[in-house]
Amino acid sequence: MNAVGFPGGTSVTRLSVYPDRCADGLAGGTPHLHTASTEAYVVIGGRGVLQTLDPAGLRETPLRPGSTVWFTPGTIHRAVNEGDLQVIVVMQNAGLPEAGDAVMTFPPEIVADPHRYRAAAALPVDACPEQIEQAVRRRRELAVTGFRRLVASVRAGDPGALSDFYDSAAALVRPLVDGWRQRWRATVARETSHTAEVLDALERGDGEHLRKATLREAPASAEARWGMCGRLRTHDVTAD
Repeated sequence: MNAVGFPGGTSVTRLSVYPDRCADGLAGGTPHLHTASTEAYVVIGGRGVLQTLDPAGLRETPLRPGSTVWFTPGTIHRAVNEGDLQVIVVMQNAGLPEAGDAVMTFPPEIVADPHRYRAAAALPVDACPEQIEQAVRRRRELAVTGFRRLVASVRAGDPGALSDFYDSAAALVRPLVDGWRQRWRATVARETSHTAEVLDALERGDGEHLRKATLREAPASAEARWGMCGRLRTHDVTAD
């Protein structure tokens, strides 16, 4: 009875939001949603705005050092960088976002077609940094185009486009769910089971698990990688 995973089966990443501007004049990340995971932003530097879209409409939340916001699955979000925006991202269900939980807001004809979606979302392998950066920008512009259409539709009182996007997102990730369930069992479910065991032991007056106390550390990755919202430095908190 000695779980050593990060608390609650969450993951932690440092995010430096992209500083360059999109065609609509805003700097920042690629609009997307998560289909199974709640995400939290803890702002540690700079300033910006979090744009979110859900059936209630578009919302813009200021981001300043000390801000903490979180959003549930289905919340389309876009981090807008107004000046060196730095965020610690805490993600529910460690491992799922990296396994395809995120769906970008590409135009409907792309999101509805799994082959076209994967082609639009993929980054080149074994390419130089300049080529990867160009691909990141292309997919971001495509997602911004789809995002602006969704916002316009919701503002016009037509929820149909957003509803269709949700249906397409669910269809895209459906083939991945079995693998996600295995990850969930190894992280979140294991952590929950461990807590139940600890409570049972304490109720019996058994503190044996306290004698197995330990410290774990997960340094940030040596190199930043290209993410949807910016450059990411991840912490491997899933390894035993």
